[in-house]
Amino acid sequence: MKLYELTIHAAQDLLKRREISAVDLTRSVLERIREMDSRIGAYITVAETSALAQAEAADRAISEGGGGMLTGIPLAVKDLICTRGLRTTCASRILENFVPPYDAGVIERLHAEGAVVVGKANMDEFAMGSSNENSALGVTRNPWDLSRIPGGSSGGSAAAVAADMCLGALGSDTGGSIRQPASHCGVVGLKPTYGRVSRYGLVAFASSLDQIGPLAKDVTDCAAMLSAIAGYDRRDSTAVPKPVPDYGAALRADIKGLRIGLPREYYGASGLSPEVESVIQKAVGVLEEMGARCMEISLPHAPYVVAVYYLIAPSEASSNLARYDGVKYGFRDAGREGLLEMYRSTRSKGFGPEVQRRIILGTYALSAGYYDAYYGKASQVRTLIGQDFREAFESCDVIVSPVAPTPAFRIGENVDDPLTMYLSDIFTLSANLAGIPGLSVPCGFSGGGLPIGLQIMGNHFDEETLLRVGYAFEQATDVHLRKPALDAPDGMDRQGDPE
Repeated sequence: MKLYELTIHAAQDLLKRREISAVDLTRSVLERIREMDSRIGAYITVAETSALAQAEAADRAISEGGGGMLTGIPLAVKDLICTRGLRTTCASRILENFVPPYDAGVIERLHAEGAVVVGKANMDEFAMGSSNENSALGVTRNPWDLSRIPGGSSGGSAAAVAADMCLGALGSDTGGSIRQPASHCGVVGLKPTYGRVSRYGLVAFASSLDQIGPLAKDVTDCAAMLSAIAGYDRRDSTAVPKPVPDYGAALRADIKGLRIGLPREYYGASGLSPEVESVIQKAVGVLEEMGARCMEISLPHAPYVVAVYYLIAPSEASSNLARYDGVKYGFRDAGREGLLEMYRSTRSKGFGPEVQRRIILGTYALSAGYYDAYYGKASQVRTLIGQDFREAFESCDVIVSPVAPTPAFRIGENVDDPLTMYLSDIFTLSANLAGIPGLSVPCGFSGGGLPIGLQIMGNHFDEETLLRVGYAFEQATDVHLRKPALDAPDGMDRQGDPE
């Protein structure tokens, strides 16, 4: 096995026993990036010099008997999380050369635990998208099939993990942007409870929805990364001062008696691919064989989720992105006469079409005479969506559903159809609106060999149960062990027939 193929926990064991060094591990990952990323486009910036310096520091810490939870582990970071001295672009022309003067809270925690940041991962511009096609700095391709999207907006993070170009990655999830690319790329992705992880230093898209979380090769690694980044941060007014449990201790294969809710509004829903539903039903059967009790539940306001999200999220984006005006930092179209003309030209040239579309939607929804009818009404229905989940969790411990209605589609297939693109997040949006945690674990493959993820949602601050269920499913199957065969000419998986 090559060093870059290791999981985090396997690498940790070897590092502690001094059988490998952090420098060798990091060099292996950097070489993998040089070999593969021209085909995949997972990275916007590769930080080779600083990564090797961090790896050397990790080796010194290990030799002195110290180190943290992630000492010497090479990780990627989505390029909307601020990194001091390392440019943070949000995959946008308007921030293409922005270098933050400070680290985000999660980056401080990674450094404190000894992690090695190898680079900044590609994404949809300002996290607005479900395919990674909206990046102004290059399209990311799915390692399982280079003609297909990796999902979005954390597509670069998911693709980097799937292609072994890092051992784990940070993403952000506003409406499914960790879980959906995790599903399409065959990796594990967790959106924590809103308030569990600091948003300090996360470039805002929709402040009441955004949450940072891990993407990893398996559930054990996901738990380790969450343990490293979770916790209260006084600089984030939305962070909740709750103790952080030992997520690793929650991992056990016994789920006997666990109550699993299956929303009737999700199964058989219009637009749900029959092969995705078949794979999900088989996964539910595995959980039942392990002793879980499945029951039908209802989320009656699920039909309104897409409409609610695409009023609330663009409205918050309209407000948050007003700061990019060419005055203080970022791109400025300086060859314009007059302040208003400079604003208009800077924003028109600096923002891509999808970002402009959402700013326009949000500005309209917040405008005088329309606020109550649109944003105000959406906020009321959002409250009802949260109530649906509170009532559901009175009768079940977790809710299981598909992550995405279809496997990964071809690059360019839906780029001119915003509605179809928005509907690709139909099963993930509700967790963000309700503020609950959601986990995607690989559970099978389409007829064409594309990964399909199982979504597990839980009550507020109950990430332990999600990880327990995901780990139990992993132990009962071998889906997560399959890898894309990137040495094949078309990048398709060649390790056995699709399941």
